[in-house]
Amino acid sequence: MKLFNQLPGFIETPPGKERKILRLLPKILIIGTLLLALPSLAARLFISTGSATEIATQIMTIDIYAISLIILHWTIVFTVAIGAFVVVAMKGPAYVADPYPLDESPYPDRDSPKPGRNHASQ
Repeated sequence: MKLFNQLPGFIETPPGKERKILRLLPKILIIGTLLLALPSLAARLFISTGSATEIATQIMTIDIYAISLIILHWTIVFTVAIGAFVVVAMKGPAYVADPYPLDESPYPDRDSPKPGRNHASQ
């Protein structure tokens, strides 16, 4: 018994932009993370005016903004990856489930109920 039975005669859809998006996402993740971390690095290098407490407060504020933007960036990339993967999966081959006989069927002599009939009245 095969685990997955493909639907006979099903034609797969050719890959589209979702494959390009999935290939670009690792680069986008890394480059975007590095770019969003640059203000934090620049703050450490170029902020030198004021007392030590003021400098630490400014650097900490920039770090908080940078970390929040990096987490937002990761979330967006992850969401786009899920969407692209769903499109890839939906374009793949169609599968047929194995038949499953219902023991407690309201219509034991028929395969499926007729539309528009009330199940409780029979």
